[in-house]
Amino acid sequence: MEDIEDLVVGGGGAPLGFRLPLTTVGVKPKKNKNKNNTTTTTKPNHKLSQIPGTQTIYIKTFGCSHNQSDSEYMAGQLSAFGYSLSDSPEEADLWLINTCTVKSPSQSAMDTLISKCKNVKKPLVVAGCVPQGSRDLKELEGVSIVGVQQIDRVVEVVEETLKGHEVRLFNRKTLPALDLPKVRKNKFVEILPINVGCLGACTYCKTKHARGHLGSYTIDSLVGRVKTVIADGVKEIWLSSEDTGAYGRDIGANLPTLLNAIVAELPPDASTMLRIGMTNPPFILEHLKEIAEVLRHPCVYSFLHVPVQSGSDAVLNAMNREYTVSEFRTVVDTLMELVPGMQIATDIICGFPGETDEDFAQTLSLIKEYKLPQVHISQFYPRPGTPAARMKKVPSTVVKKRSRELTSVFEAFTPYNGMEGRLERIWITEIATDGIHLVGHTKGYVQVLVIAPESMLGTSAIVKITCVGRWSVFGEVIETINHINDISSLRNIMPSQAKCSPCSNSDDSCVSTREPEPCPCGPESCGGQTTFEESAVSMNSMFPEDLNSRNLFGWLLRKRKNHVHKKVECDVASGSVKKQEWAQGSIGDWGLIDKALLGGMFVSFLTIMALLIHLAFRTLASN
Repeated sequence: MEDIEDLVVGGGGAPLGFRLPLTTVGVKPKKNKNKNNTTTTTKPNHKLSQIPGTQTIYIKTFGCSHNQSDSEYMAGQLSAFGYSLSDSPEEADLWLINTCTVKSPSQSAMDTLISKCKNVKKPLVVAGCVPQGSRDLKELEGVSIVGVQQIDRVVEVVEETLKGHEVRLFNRKTLPALDLPKVRKNKFVEILPINVGCLGACTYCKTKHARGHLGSYTIDSLVGRVKTVIADGVKEIWLSSEDTGAYGRDIGANLPTLLNAIVAELPPDASTMLRIGMTNPPFILEHLKEIAEVLRHPCVYSFLHVPVQSGSDAVLNAMNREYTVSEFRTVVDTLMELVPGMQIATDIICGFPGETDEDFAQTLSLIKEYKLPQVHISQFYPRPGTPAARMKKVPSTVVKKRSRELTSVFEAFTPYNGMEGRLERIWITEIATDGIHLVGHTKGYVQVLVIAPESMLGTSAIVKITCVGRWSVFGEVIETINHINDISSLRNIMPSQAKCSPCSNSDDSCVSTREPEPCPCGPESCGGQTTFEESAVSMNSMFPEDLNSRNLFGWLLRKRKNHVHKKVECDVASGSVKKQEWAQGSIGDWGLIDKALLGGMFVSFLTIMALLIHLAFRTLASN
């Protein structure tokens, strides 16, 4: 079938934001062949009798944050047109699957979901990188398609699919507008795509086939979107793209210029934080100092995802990654030196075609050297149509062995040791999967789990780190920060960090530590010597219900509750305690508070018994 763009009247489509009349949308009615070899249109779908925009849509998203943003935009348009959104596929009248083509497992999951949808005879629309990069897949036969640059026309496709038609939008055009309606998965997080496609040509990558060559949004349009989402109450802005570092090279701009323009619009009280997306080494090398300056800003997380993929130059050359291990080191070393508390994540592909034992040993050595807190390890998956798919493969047993070995090395790291006891400012944006903790992140984007009311979502707080785990740390909320137009409230809690914020050359002493050090901005700008302990308030001031019980027994109970929470969290984090050990705990394992409570109960019991005996003797004596 031809692309729908070739079937639209006039062939030129419609301007952004203008919805084409349904009469101009090319559709492909589904047909059945009878025994006389003639074709007839199938019976109208029962949905034809319903008013468009009254049905329920189930949306499933695979892949990266860019895909998530696309799904949120599609959900926003469908919701604005009147459709209901549901997390339950059984309740939905139509399924919309947004796909990812990076790895085979994600595409296999898509295949399974498509088969399930067809089995229950639900209308189906598939979006994302899989159909855009592999439009002739057998699994996509008879399925409506929305291309990656056609998400602003999802309402048309859904309407026609519900009528029993097959609609396919593939042709690339101008970038979808950033001001389309949007339904965020997390109302506090805006995923902002700054460009589509990339300038690379990695031999293993299928995404390039789908997203295409680099296409950047203008700085003005991105800054305008930032202003809008801040007004909407968003607390985190994630810049997303296939390669953030390549931004603007097609429109005469660059990443530092964009970042500085965005940072200038962020609230000065750091109530909204910016997270910079994944960037490959080649396009950040020439801007390292400018990027470091942005990462030091109080409103920007000191975190960056820089994929290395291999520690061997020979493998990187086979991948056509366009950088060397030495250049990756330069990126990491420079950022770690210039940005206090900098956290860097990276990616590794194990078993790329041609990878020798020596190549893998170099990768192991690189990971051991830097001990990065986040390393995304994956086995090589040949993607159809890529040059790497035609290369001689490493035996699967070897690939799995290398992946296990690297994973074992990585999981032995303890990146958060030393954080226990620190006071940190965190930004809280979501509920943990356990349904008990809230999830916040430090300036370095370290995940902090705290027990606090849901009303704290979307706020910032000062926490004391109570224990550390392998993947995250646990904290106790000391005080929430009330965001206002200035940072005076923050100065009362974290004086050195808050008053250093105007400086462009912040240092490690401007972020939370055990004992605040002199601020490099100088005494004139940083003010007095108030410490955390002097300015922070107790948990009692935050949770007034704790003031209802002022007696010793109530105090002991509250202390014991906090102690138990801390012990459980730390043991869960370390994975060192078995359930049966908890059930069979001995008195020797009890803490001081437990023993004090037991002692008090024993003394009370003896006192009561003594009073009863005394009363009994007096009664007998009187008789």
